[in-house]
Amino acid sequence: MILNLDKQPREALAAIDAAGNQLTYGELCYISKMLETAMPFRSLLFLLTENNVGGIAWSIGCMGAKQVPLILNAHTEEGLFHNLMEIYRPPYLCAPIGNPFVASYKVIMEAFGYVLVATGNEPCPMHEELSHLLPTSGSTGSPKLVRHKYANIEAAALNISTFFELTSQDRPLLVLPLYYTMGLSIVFSHLYAGATVLATNQSMTDRAFWQFLKEQKATSFTGVPYSYEILNLMRFFRMDLPDLQLLTQGGGKMPKALNQKFVDYCKSTGKRWIATYGQSEGTARMAWLPAEWAESKMGSIGRAVPNGEMFLIDSEGNTITEPNVQGEMCYRGKNVTMGYARQREDLLLGDERNGFLKTGDLAYQDEDGCFYIVGRMGRFLKLFGMRIGLDECEQIIKAKFPIECACVGNDEKMTAYITDEKLSASVKEELVEKTKLVATAFEVKVIPAIPKNEAGKVLYSKLEIIN
Repeated sequence: MILNLDKQPREALAAIDAAGNQLTYGELCYISKMLETAMPFRSLLFLLTENNVGGIAWSIGCMGAKQVPLILNAHTEEGLFHNLMEIYRPPYLCAPIGNPFVASYKVIMEAFGYVLVATGNEPCPMHEELSHLLPTSGSTGSPKLVRHKYANIEAAALNISTFFELTSQDRPLLVLPLYYTMGLSIVFSHLYAGATVLATNQSMTDRAFWQFLKEQKATSFTGVPYSYEILNLMRFFRMDLPDLQLLTQGGGKMPKALNQKFVDYCKSTGKRWIATYGQSEGTARMAWLPAEWAESKMGSIGRAVPNGEMFLIDSEGNTITEPNVQGEMCYRGKNVTMGYARQREDLLLGDERNGFLKTGDLAYQDEDGCFYIVGRMGRFLKLFGMRIGLDECEQIIKAKFPIECACVGNDEKMTAYITDEKLSASVKEELVEKTKLVATAFEVKVIPAIPKNEAGKVLYSKLEIIN
């Protein structure tokens, strides 16, 4: 059984959700057995999840049964969902009971508030090591998926449980969604340790959220920079939370002032503050900054996780050994995923990376071996913890409006350049709608023409100067 789940006491609680539902380790093993019978062939299924006991049971249960879920948001935009359905044609769908995406199909089984239905699509060949699929770009509409294998699950669980020093007594609060790689990694690592995951869909601005956290004696909280912005606004520092012992952050660089506030808070309350770094392509966590370095190395992602290796290469592919020299950050470890899928046939592909990943991040290493990210090699941003493709955002705009556009930005804000002032508000609204990010993440600027070279390619460097 994956994550050694069958080695845990059967009656021990694997998860509790905000509605009061519970899941034992015995039930988690049982649903895997049920799915082996319900789906006679190793199959692809779209798993539409929420942060609840059912979402965890079906995510882990499918992997344990050697079925291959594409884990998605239960509230995925209809257009995106049907686009993915057309490309990948899954034989099965699974979603919370009452979800409109499963309403017209034949029911196979129900369990933990979710229903499994058959779509009538034919099974597709899949690589024997393929364990699950995750989207790469949130809700921007890309059909590109990250292909994970079973060894990635085990490696990530071991690495994370080791540097966080997890035990069966831990009770992590799961706020990040299951279709987000860091959210899923919380589940992997804590189930591996025999802990109890506390899952919630509640907003952090909701009083019920804090009631759930306190009543269930949550011991850790994991968030992206935007999560901590909200905590700051909620007067988190005045709260009495004796059970909460660990705060962890990933998903992008935090503003220095906000980072300092949480470092100071943890220092004064005896809690641990641990920053992490990762990508979906590396099964979430690839580096971590120990709590004792939280202040002295603030802004650093630290060093590679246990059993991993991190290093820099120059433009020629040579390893950089000197400190304070910038290069592309690379990672090597068993948690590196197999590659991407862009169409159904790609699910049969084997491991294209062989444990080695070029992250696309530009970084340097200090004299103590800690890494600092200074920019991106490719055209991606991390806005409020979500990876956003600039090229994909351009396609979103062009698909909706008959205009030229170009997108640039940093991890604080994306700027979309367009040539029609009348569409400024509409373009921003479309980006907000498609990405599900707040409006402040975007800025729209109007210019007479998009700068291009003789070959018709956009000169992004000129836009960045304007920006």
